[in-house]
Amino acid sequence: MLTTFKATAKKLPDGLQVETNVRNFKILMDEPEELGGTNAGMNPVEALLCALGACQTIVASAFAPAHNFTFDEFHVELEGDMDPDGFMGLADVRNGFQEIRFVMHFKTDEPKEKVEEYAKFIERTCPVGDCLANGVKLVLAGVKID
Repeated sequence: MLTTFKATAKKLPDGLQVETNVRNFKILMDEPEELGGTNAGMNPVEALLCALGACQTIVASAFAPAHNFTFDEFHVELEGDMDPDGFMGLADVRNGFQEIRFVMHFKTDEPKEKVEEYAKFIERTCPVGDCLANGVKLVLAGVKID
């Protein structure tokens, strides 16, 4: 059974600021000043890195008991490479990330082999990672003039 998640994004008056909404939660996004923004929030590709790290962290925590895996702390460091000249139309290069790298940090007494196996499970199970690794069909479902 499919579950549909919904979000909105609305341009705000200041610079390149955008208010995003899901359920009753808001995130303000922007661009750094050097990319024409007011630096009032993270930009969308930074939010994408955060979404991937958050998803991996949730999977790590939610599935640990079922895998008889224990840890005291967990965090992920993420970084991605992109050439802004692509989306700015200055060069014929990909608009988005060319590569995303991440390192999972566990504070645990589990043996290294079990930690590595669990990290692979997290990577296979994370929905955001799946979207990034396998692509998602993007559909412009309409254009409305209000």
